[in-house]
Amino acid sequence: MSDLRQRNMALIEQYYACLNDGDMEQVAALHSDDVAFNMLGSTPVSGRWESKAECFGPVVADGVLGKLQPGQWHFAKKWRIMCADDVRVVGIMQGGGPGLNGKQYDQTYCQVFTIKDNRISELHEFYDTALVELVLNDNPTAKPAVQPDRPFRF
Repeated sequence: MSDLRQRNMALIEQYYACLNDGDMEQVAALHSDDVAFNMLGSTPVSGRWESKAECFGPVVADGVLGKLQPGQWHFAKKWRIMCADDVRVVGIMQGGGPGLNGKQYDQTYCQVFTIKDNRISELHEFYDTALVELVLNDNPTAKPAVQPDRPFRF
């Protein structure tokens, strides 16, 4: 395993550990100033967001955390690095909390991180957009409220 690959994996382990601790200031510090978030779907936080200010303002603070019960959300309850190389790391993470609308936001994320100069320079994030709409945007969809018989595992 190359030293760069190991360093990239350690950076993303640190990212998940900081999320697990709720330390959003340190999470943001792990990203480059010109980071880009590429968010799946057609929700209010979907699309490409550029700069640390945009990514951690309208997307993270307003679009996700601001829609959850303060002090009750918990991300990175569980995570796993699926693969890594000298440029990218792919991880899966679960986390969330109760929404302001009373519905539970238990989300699973697949994240593809691009690493440059030992900082996260780009993120592609994949998740359940129906759950985003239901809980974060109070926009009910046809998504069933029950867990599948064969739940997703990683």
